[in-house]
Amino acid sequence: GTLASTGAFAQDVKVGVVLPLTGGLAPVGKQVQAGIKIYMDKHGTSVAGKKIDLIVKDDAGVPDNSKRLAQELIVNDKVAIIGSGITPSAMAIGPLSTQGKTANVVMVSGTSGVINPNNPYMVRTSFTLGQQSGIIAEWAAKNGSKKVAIVQSDWAPGAEATAVFTEAFTKAGGQIVETIKVPLANPDFAPFLQRARDANPDTLFVFVPASQAGTFAKQFAERGLDKAGIKLIGPGDIVDDNDLPGMGDSMLGVVTAGIYSALHNSPTNKEYVAAFKKANGFRPNFISLGGYDGMHLMYEALKKTQGKTDGDALVNAMKGTKWESPRGPI
Repeated sequence: GTLASTGAFAQDVKVGVVLPLTGGLAPVGKQVQAGIKIYMDKHGTSVAGKKIDLIVKDDAGVPDNSKRLAQELIVNDKVAIIGSGITPSAMAIGPLSTQGKTANVVMVSGTSGVINPNNPYMVRTSFTLGQQSGIIAEWAAKNGSKKVAIVQSDWAPGAEATAVFTEAFTKAGGQIVETIKVPLANPDFAPFLQRARDANPDTLFVFVPASQAGTFAKQFAERGLDKAGIKLIGPGDIVDDNDLPGMGDSMLGVVTAGIYSALHNSPTNKEYVAAFKKANGFRPNFISLGGYDGMHLMYEALKKTQGKTDGDALVNAMKGTKWESPRGPI
């Protein structure tokens, strides 16, 4: 009986995922976790003759927790692949996955610098804020925006969104009249929005985490910015698919550049949205795709390695993998 058990466990591939499931960024983690579950419900819990043993840990969005939990997963649980969440957590986990030669799939972070030569075992299935911010800056300059105020959450993703937008917008001849940083842990945007309005811009560029988009939209309207002729633009976070139905008419006319919409008209996405809503009672947003596509990437890599879990082999197998995601071809 002992031998049989040992043989069964030898066939398992352990996958550890570290996400914020409590605290202010819990909605982010729950979207990713739901995306992972939808993928596994559809494609099963085994691949290449191996059973996938999924272990999910809650770091509450605290990097010290992320580091400790990742170390436990790599050293004690001996996971073959680890999934990283938000930017501070991914940055904390990166060196550990490198040291342990463990494939690391970044499912949430949109900060470009998370993936770098110092952490060769990291790949990404989320997005980068620079892609979205640069595009919306070019659009704004071509569509009448001259003076822009910026409101950004004060952490690495916000800094990247602001830097890329500022560079692209000023290069196109626009002016940044003020850049206002909002503490990540403070969801009260009202005083910062008032400062932005006082700067008398024609356009407001904003980056806040998707989990705070609903609060931002409410206070944007309460401060009267929607009635003051100020255009609201930003990356897709500010019109989060899950929050959008409750944001009200203040969001009419908002223009964003994002990687996904739940209304994307493809058979793959329609199936995904229906399954997601049935399982969770809420709509998937762009963050959920990091989890769904992350599991797909892991499965495809294991198929290529025929179930072998060597870190170098898995990462090499992940690179260049293409597939049809609910958000389109990747």
